[in-house]
Amino acid sequence: MQLRLALRSALFMVPWLTHLLLANIILCALLPLSALFPDLCYTASSYIAKSVWYGIQQVFTRVNRADIVVSGAESLNENESAIVVSNHVEWTDFYLIQELALRTGMLGKCRWFAKQQLKSVPFLGWGLWAMGMPLVSRNWTADQKEMDRVFRGAVQRQWPMWLISFTEATRYTHAKHLEAEAWCKAHSKRVPQHTLYPRAKGFIACCQNLAKAPQMKAVYDVTIAYARKGINGWQFQQPPSFAESLLVPRLDEEWRFFVHVDRHPLEELPRSSEELAQWLEDRWVEKGERLEVLRQKLVKGMPWEAA
Repeated sequence: MQLRLALRSALFMVPWLTHLLLANIILCALLPLSALFPDLCYTASSYIAKSVWYGIQQVFTRVNRADIVVSGAESLNENESAIVVSNHVEWTDFYLIQELALRTGMLGKCRWFAKQQLKSVPFLGWGLWAMGMPLVSRNWTADQKEMDRVFRGAVQRQWPMWLISFTEATRYTHAKHLEAEAWCKAHSKRVPQHTLYPRAKGFIACCQNLAKAPQMKAVYDVTIAYARKGINGWQFQQPPSFAESLLVPRLDEEWRFFVHVDRHPLEELPRSSEELAQWLEDRWVEKGERLEVLRQKLVKGMPWEAA
């Protein structure tokens, strides 16, 4: 059985990994040209990125049969640039956001906040940088130059993009939630359910800078949820690991996947830093309430459905 699974995985993954390697080599080759032909290189890198992300999305949803319940996508506009914020549970979160991007024609335009350390990884890190991914350390002072680079592309060059961040800056765990709960109580903040408290500095900078970009029309607030079938019923917020997402067939028999999105016109958001921070907190409280409804449905044996 194990040998059969290994052979099956190799059948689908080796071609995709080869494609990924070739894509990163091409992206690295574009780097010297990006200073002379920035728009052309951005467009080319977006097409390359789309082919890579589409390939792995097909492995997840078609080959391994992940059934993603999508809620709220009817409010999104085709080919619309947006700031995307989401709760963060596991590496596999990107599949759920990519499912939204696929439906709106923005898969190749996704630009994710990633860890700065990846920049030193040969080919992979260089490829991410060449695509225009913001590679950050989560230290706002240190990240200012990198953020300005990303903002210039959106504001001055008017590049279409989804600028995506996991606003809690780390993955959710029960232990981290207890720490966040203690911090919220000490600072008189509301405690969101099933999430961590959102970090506002990066979000505020994105809203205040990208409001100047005429193509940037909205903030998409994304809620991600999982459930895994266990001996005693469904276990809430228990996603597959990244390896399981690639190697386990018939994911729909063991896991549930859910993604909800709310669209907020960027022009309707407040402008001051204090009001934006409060706006973000309000969204996270709503997100926690939505996640609690999903948890209760599991307890009652009810299916997850699009709202």
